[in-house]
Amino acid sequence: MYERDVLSGDWRRPGRGKIPQVPADPGLVVEDADGGFCGAVVACDKEAVTLEDRHGRRRVFPLDPAGFLLEGRPVTLVRPTAAPSGPQRSASGSVAVAGLRARVARESRIYVEGVHDAALVEKIWGHDLRVEGVVVEYLEGVDHLPEIVAEFQPSPERRLGVLVDHLVPGSKESRIAAQVAGEHVQVLGHPYVDVWQAVKPSVLGIAAWPTVPKGVPWKEGVIAALGWRLEPAEAWRHILGKVTTYADLEPELLGRVEELIDFVTVSDAG
Repeated sequence: MYERDVLSGDWRRPGRGKIPQVPADPGLVVEDADGGFCGAVVACDKEAVTLEDRHGRRRVFPLDPAGFLLEGRPVTLVRPTAAPSGPQRSASGSVAVAGLRARVARESRIYVEGVHDAALVEKIWGHDLRVEGVVVEYLEGVDHLPEIVAEFQPSPERRLGVLVDHLVPGSKESRIAAQVAGEHVQVLGHPYVDVWQAVKPSVLGIAAWPTVPKGVPWKEGVIAALGWRLEPAEAWRHILGKVTTYADLEPELLGRVEELIDFVTVSDAG
């Protein structure tokens, strides 16, 4: 992912520039400079930090100088300062519920198109969904949405919200959405070909998402245009790793997800 080996040479030698100190705040994603273990900070004391990778594996590392990489650059992790007073915020910007225990899942559901959509929704709205007891499932495409809706049997207490990629007038997605929409089914979407585009380009350090010629698979075309030597799954992990809060996403996605959460929880308000 990096153009050169960031550990090559004598970068640890004094005089090569000061290695920045970074607070080991919960959720910060770093990589162990020696072993390559990559994960998010889940705990930190005056001597060590605990990282958890995407598979749920945890490892404890000493707070050695320049012992970690942040976005490919050496850093020294330090114990974070005391948490600020006042309400804490979740990744979606909502007030975080301290000591949250997930609510028993309600019958209403939110469906998204694919596993990448589900991962992004979980990363930003996971806290909110557990507060509300809303389960997110993925469809692997929208072609069979009418059959899925019929099997789901929506009702006032069993609402179904669906998030669709590339929901624009005249598209296949818009025609399918029109077939299933109803009082207890809401289909919303964003205009992007793929949910990757809902991540702001600036988050990835690019000016804009590349335009992919017709006939070229979109993800593979983007990877080639950006010069990434990655498989699509690896590219998505790279993209998702850059996303930390709702501010990293385009408004066209943010608004639709918030609307769907409101829709499937409205029964509590009568």
